[in-house]
Amino acid sequence: MFNGKKKAITFSYDDAVTQDIRLIELLNKYGLKCTFNINSGLLGKGDMLIREGLRISHYKILPERVREVYEGHELAVHTLTHPSLISCSDEEVLRQVEEDRRNIEALAGYEIVGMAYPGGSHLVDGRVERIVEEKTGVRYARGTRCSGSFDMPRNLYHLEPTVYHMRLDEMMDLGRSFVEMEPEEPKLLYIWGHSYEMDYHSLHWHRLEEFFKLVSGRDDIFYGTNKEVLLG
Repeated sequence: MFNGKKKAITFSYDDAVTQDIRLIELLNKYGLKCTFNINSGLLGKGDMLIREGLRISHYKILPERVREVYEGHELAVHTLTHPSLISCSDEEVLRQVEEDRRNIEALAGYEIVGMAYPGGSHLVDGRVERIVEEKTGVRYARGTRCSGSFDMPRNLYHLEPTVYHMRLDEMMDLGRSFVEMEPEEPKLLYIWGHSYEMDYHSLHWHRLEEFFKLVSGRDDIFYGTNKEVLLG
């Protein structure tokens, strides 16, 4: 399935923040692939978040730098302005998704088919999923609820990643299990997060790199973007 391999690893990061630049340097260093989910209506805007008692930078990549920064990885929809889609009308859900998708296509220069729902899985329901599936050009969409499983997803519009990257111990344990397993059927390790969260503590970036070291460079694993592992 994955270029003749039974295992694949993919990453999915949201918001198009400037910390993505450091993350991409690490991904490229270890030959890993990621899908970055962008709010095109917020590109270039600056903000500071208060997280765990710290002021964390949440500055967005400038639109004119998008193609350069994310070269070699996949760009995907995160909606135009990051609303709660469950609270939006059908028409607004469609506008938020399709305008964002078209804007990103213009910036990236290629067709955009992926998405991460904004705000978490609790802000998405069956209505939103149906609109995305039936009325947009999106072919897969990810939530934030994690499965803890390596099984291939059954519903591409209700994707559950394996693990959230801030659950560092769990992520490392899953990584060890994944690299050691010899499955008969295709298996997927799917990690999601926001790169700004690595700034919560100086050790987080170090531990993320340790994870990259653990899972990278293996002949029996395919390293791809979300599109590559989900759609082939």
